[in-house]
Amino acid sequence: MDKLELQKTANEVRKGIVTAVHSAKAGHPGGSLSAADIFTYLYFQEMNIDPENPKKADRDRFVLSKGHTAPGLYSVLAQRGYFPVEDLKTLRQLGSYLQGHPDMKHIPGVDMSSGSLGQGISCAVGMALSAKLSGDSYRVYTLLGDGEIQEGQVWEAAMFAGHRKLDNLVVMIDNNGLQIDGRVEDVCSPYPIGDKFKAFNFHVIDNVNAHDFDDIKRAFDEAKTVKGMPTAIVFKSVKGKGVSFMENNASWHGTAPNDEQYAVAMADLEKVGEALCQK
Repeated sequence: MDKLELQKTANEVRKGIVTAVHSAKAGHPGGSLSAADIFTYLYFQEMNIDPENPKKADRDRFVLSKGHTAPGLYSVLAQRGYFPVEDLKTLRQLGSYLQGHPDMKHIPGVDMSSGSLGQGISCAVGMALSAKLSGDSYRVYTLLGDGEIQEGQVWEAAMFAGHRKLDNLVVMIDNNGLQIDGRVEDVCSPYPIGDKFKAFNFHVIDNVNAHDFDDIKRAFDEAKTVKGMPTAIVFKSVKGKGVSFMENNASWHGTAPNDEQYAVAMADLEKVGEALCQK
């Protein structure tokens, strides 16, 4: 898929996020939108996966460590063909398989149930170690929030991954600078993020533009060349990316748009889509 197609797909992923959260009247749009381009590149370009066979043994694994941004993961899974896009409208509703956090038992394409912050990366490290022990070639990817890395368990997992030289592991940090209580640097600063991962024996790719597919590609291509150590990619992103009134606004961490706000958000994304179609 070329860059323009990735951009168009990411815009559809964003529409799915906004639609799902609006339908649920609950959820986490801000961090889902900031990671939409990362999700899109992973599922349409980077990972060895097959929607027709979600549990194939040699598939690459993805763990959404910041599990509250499930609307972003669900939207890209739907776009990729794991389940109908129409089902996004059932998010968080009674009887729906699309719960508020990823559920590996009921959602096709979800490799690990997650949501308790800090635990996802530990699961991903375990998967990567398992591949090494059994001689399997699959790679493991996990996405963390910059607020999430305030959790101590994250650094226990990082220490283990570095010690075990898990070069089949890619840890991604969605550094949008905001968490539920405000700016991460004010709540409990994780900076400098890259230097911290370096101290745990990671190869670090820092300051990657999370909304530029050329930059995203460069980072993932570099990660595949790394031997003898895990990789951490620090993505600089915009919380609420693509929706005018949500961008860089912490209040949209876990708030659903009302009907009027939904109309504005979808109009914003329609304009983006129209501009992409002119290219």
